[in-house]
Amino acid sequence: KKVAERYGLKLSDFQSACRQRSVARPRQLAMYLTKMLTPKSYPDIGRAFGGRDHKTVVHAVKAIEELKGKDSELAHDIDFLKRMLES
Repeated sequence: KKVAERYGLKLSDFQSACRQRSVARPRQLAMYLTKMLTPKSYPDIGRAFGGRDHKTVVHAVKAIEELKGKDSELAHDIDFLKRMLES
């Protein structure tokens, strides 16, 4: 929910099949944060995000890990969202 609010999206956007970067990247970020901050498995996270395959979640986590080293704005968003979610 916090990621959707941060990017001006609806929760339903995270479960949709939309592949536009403006939706896909925040969805990947939400999957990444879910994996990092909860004990949920890849299949559980995939089901929560519209029935996606666990491989999609693995890809999302790897993609965000790679991008956060290259994109300072994304790294800032990750830190900001983590602080919000952990408090």
